[in-house]
Amino acid sequence: MKQTAMTTGAILLAPSMAESSANKGLEISLAEWSLHRALEAGKLDHLDFPARAKKDFNISVVEYVNGFFGGRKMNFKEAGKNQAYLGELLMRSKSEGVINHLIMVDNEGPLSLPNDKQRIEAVENHKKWIDAAKFLGCKTVRVNLHGNGAPDAKKTASIDSLRRLGEFAKPMDINVVVENHGNESSNGAWVADVMRQVAMPNVGTLPDFGNFCLSHPWGETQSDCKDMYDRYKGVQELLPFAKGVSAKSYDFDATGEQPKMDYKRLLEIVKASGFTGYIGIEFEGNTQPEEEGIRKTKLLLEKYL
Repeated sequence: MKQTAMTTGAILLAPSMAESSANKGLEISLAEWSLHRALEAGKLDHLDFPARAKKDFNISVVEYVNGFFGGRKMNFKEAGKNQAYLGELLMRSKSEGVINHLIMVDNEGPLSLPNDKQRIEAVENHKKWIDAAKFLGCKTVRVNLHGNGAPDAKKTASIDSLRRLGEFAKPMDINVVVENHGNESSNGAWVADVMRQVAMPNVGTLPDFGNFCLSHPWGETQSDCKDMYDRYKGVQELLPFAKGVSAKSYDFDATGEQPKMDYKRLLEIVKASGFTGYIGIEFEGNTQPEEEGIRKTKLLLEKYL
């Protein structure tokens, strides 16, 4: 009886893998892009994403993608400022006990374009998503540094755009972060220099384990990529400015590992940096079911965290 009581007590007291990682200041979130195939096919509605994260994957923190706002009912740009729609999303997330953490913003204009007129329009387009983030209780908005031009001119434009957005977001206590997402933005040293020159506490990075193709406009890891930035170096360079981490994953091998990257090494880099916050699952496999990919990514994170 004594042995049974001791064993039971140990089971009750022993933290789960997720709780253990949270105790170290790291917690798992789920990026909506992990279910992009279901969303694009109409099998999942954006408003149901918080419930899906909680009920199917036992994840209580979510990261939205602006392109899925509105579902098939309204244009995502209109949905981003529609108070009734945002109110419904907020109600559903609260009812599930889900934390709205981040909105990933795409297709709102080039923030790195040297042409000032178009770039300032892009800055203005992004502001509604900062407002939406505040309404939903999100802490962070992710933007892209995209645009045509010479690297130095794009850097100057990026610094100005981020300062404008950072100033707008500051009173709302919202972070504006940049993800490595193609061309110069997949160059860790280039983005780190942008961060140092912006020098604002609410402007930072979202290091992604993938997206280090310098010759592709969105940075996807491709077998035919002509110029790939060292992912381990890139993640290390971006981490000092990180407000979150995107745990990109692709199709898994038979051992439950990622054949395109060394997950253990990447997570050791994250832990060694002293980063604390959310590590978002972002499954992007093509040949395996999305639900399976999310669960396997979660297991991999728990294994190495």
